[in-house]
Amino acid sequence: MKRLKAVSIILTITGVAIVTSCQSNAARKEANRKKAAADSSLYTLGLTAAQKDAILKSPRTVQLQRELSSFYSGKLLRSGFNGAILVAKKGVIIFEQYHGFENYRTKTPVIDSSAFQLASVSKTFTGAGIMWLVQKEQLHLEDSIQKFFPDFPYKGVNVRMLLNHRSGLPNYLYFCDSLWKDPSSFITNEEVIKLMTAHKPPIQHLPDTHFQYCNTNYLLLASIIEKVSGQKYADFMQQTFFKPLQMVNTFVYNPSSAGRPHQTQSHKYNGQAEPDTYFDGVMGDKGIYSTARDMLKWDQALYSGQLLDSATLKAAYTPYSHEKPGIRNYGLGWRLMVYPDSTKNIVYHNGWWHGNNTVFYRFVQDTTTLIILGNKYNRGIYQAVKPIREMLGHGDGEEAGAE
Repeated sequence: MKRLKAVSIILTITGVAIVTSCQSNAARKEANRKKAAADSSLYTLGLTAAQKDAILKSPRTVQLQRELSSFYSGKLLRSGFNGAILVAKKGVIIFEQYHGFENYRTKTPVIDSSAFQLASVSKTFTGAGIMWLVQKEQLHLEDSIQKFFPDFPYKGVNVRMLLNHRSGLPNYLYFCDSLWKDPSSFITNEEVIKLMTAHKPPIQHLPDTHFQYCNTNYLLLASIIEKVSGQKYADFMQQTFFKPLQMVNTFVYNPSSAGRPHQTQSHKYNGQAEPDTYFDGVMGDKGIYSTARDMLKWDQALYSGQLLDSATLKAAYTPYSHEKPGIRNYGLGWRLMVYPDSTKNIVYHNGWWHGNNTVFYRFVQDTTTLIILGNKYNRGIYQAVKPIREMLGHGDGEEAGAE
């Protein structure tokens, strides 16, 4: 009898412990959910439900939706479009479409959680990562490359020149073919820097004399992020941007790891798979995968002032190259269209890598966003920007191409 009583007590205690543990886990999950929702709300424009509804029901929005739908079905799809398109006003999605396949071999359809290789649109994250560290006073725009890589042989180049493409450095996409002896293995940022240190490929021009778009700059910036933060580039991006902004389908690509769920395959124009090359081991200038909806979160976070403050954003959106006339320029991680009336300025970036074509336009005057992501080579993605800009009231005849 005593033994049975003891067993009964033990079972009772165990049951209480299990219930308490379940309740504790449930409470912890609920607390984490509420915290995530609260954190996310910090990085948005904070519109009320009534304000969002007013945007969706406005006659202007209804008209835009008709025009966008007609263009999408009549022009973009006919160009062979395979991907995602999203248009938003103050963070409110007014047009969104998905078409085609994540992978032509498996016929997996593109959906709202399909993640696309952003190509050079990845530079907006690398640039923002540097600016975040500058804001935290962990580095300065005037810091030289040698502060981080003492043996780097190119003198007179600082962080700002890397960000605004005024470094004059040679493009690794051009000189590595003759220096990298094992094209069957992925080259890394560190290995490119070692090649530059050992062989010193010739510069394109003297530092800070004029603009020259160069992917090497953003490779170096990603490596500087690692040096300063003490984290891998992928981990830094995840903890600093992707996780706080709840960009749950956004990640830095690792070509040596298994593919993620809904990670799209790159394709040639005819639907044939476009394989990785050894360059896919380099990150910072490309290599981030994201969805249209996650990119909208990125867009909204930059308006909130909670991620980067107004002074930091002003520096990022300042044009730094004035050698050539015209409205096109480059800031710190962003392409710019700069007008006499600065309120009309456009902050944007396009991308092209393998069969991936990407468009990310931010019309800051009225907080309108255009995102187009494709994983089957199609120049029609870039050509779509001009007519869509005209529909949105931001047309000026200019058209940006691939990066």
